[in-house]
Amino acid sequence: MERRTIAPRPDWQRTVEEQGLIYPLTRHPDDTLRPYWDESAYYVFTLPEVEALEEAVGELHRMCLAAAGHIVAENRFADLGITDPRVANAVAEAWHRRAELPSLYGRFDLHYDGTGPARLLEYNADTPTSLVEAASPQWFWMEDRFPGADQWNSLHERLIAAWKKQASLLPPGAPLHFAYSSADELGEDMMTVAYLKETAEQAGLDTGWISMEEIGWDRLSGRFVDKQLRFIRSCFKLYPWEWLTTDRFADHVLDTLDNGGGTGTTLWIEPAWKMLLSNKALLAILWELYPDHPNLLPAYLDGPRELADTTGYVAKPLLGREGAGVTIHEPGAEQAVRDEPCCYQRLAPLPAFDGNHVVLGAWVVEDESAGLGIRESSGLITDEYARFLPHVIL
Repeated sequence: MERRTIAPRPDWQRTVEEQGLIYPLTRHPDDTLRPYWDESAYYVFTLPEVEALEEAVGELHRMCLAAAGHIVAENRFADLGITDPRVANAVAEAWHRRAELPSLYGRFDLHYDGTGPARLLEYNADTPTSLVEAASPQWFWMEDRFPGADQWNSLHERLIAAWKKQASLLPPGAPLHFAYSSADELGEDMMTVAYLKETAEQAGLDTGWISMEEIGWDRLSGRFVDKQLRFIRSCFKLYPWEWLTTDRFADHVLDTLDNGGGTGTTLWIEPAWKMLLSNKALLAILWELYPDHPNLLPAYLDGPRELADTTGYVAKPLLGREGAGVTIHEPGAEQAVRDEPCCYQRLAPLPAFDGNHVVLGAWVVEDESAGLGIRESSGLITDEYARFLPHVIL
């Protein structure tokens, strides 16, 4: 694994925008616009490195599924902050009937520097983003800059294949709606959903398009409807389950949930059991089930334990994205009291390449490793000001 600098392509911004990345720049607190898509540098991997990473991702995914089964079997929903019995029952039912429910993708965030095993930082299997840039612009960048080279990237083909394979699980005779939140001002959610809609259409599915805020409730039929007043029988949503089950329509969501077998009226993708994999409590449960596993970092739910005095730790809210609420605590430092439930994970400072801190985003489609996206940050927390850099296998 090596970071190399390179001159950006002429008119690179227009190029990536035409490829679906309409948010190539990030506005920083000083009101300056700086590249989010950063092709002034790239990362190089060897094929053996990628093969080892793929193997680690496959192992981690299997372990996460086993941990999800453990949470359901042992009724450990409270450890995840799921205290509403209706929500817990919906998640458990979805888990037991997961073979009947479409489930598409997820992203592992990994600590890796090319010298040791990849370590799991977190898993987002409900609403992962940075998909567009990983699947499309970085592939075309490679074809422009390194024609004939390779990349850890089969995302597009695997997404289409997944929709084809799971088409029979969708309610017949109705479009698959794709929904995003219009509250996202950058357009990242919208373009992620638009890209996934495109892959579904390439798989031959009939699709619809709507924002979460435009979804209506028909009181007469007791169903969700779109702007044309069509019943929403199935919907891919880039909208976290913890919001879906707590906002003002939560009761309607649970009352009409199709959790497999067509017993409800709306089938949501990702399914409710993905709540088990997008919660930071998963990290502690994994460490409990697989202590000292080389791809895991020690993590606990009841406090930092020995980490406070030895390695230091990172306190992570159970739910949150783009580093929100994450705090870093050096060894021996005074412990700060957190009111909200947290996962306390061993501090593993992100590897630095030329002063840039890097995290690998390894993608899974269905149950298979599918690609890599790389984000860099100036600090140790990968936040909304991180940059995306392409990669190549040489």
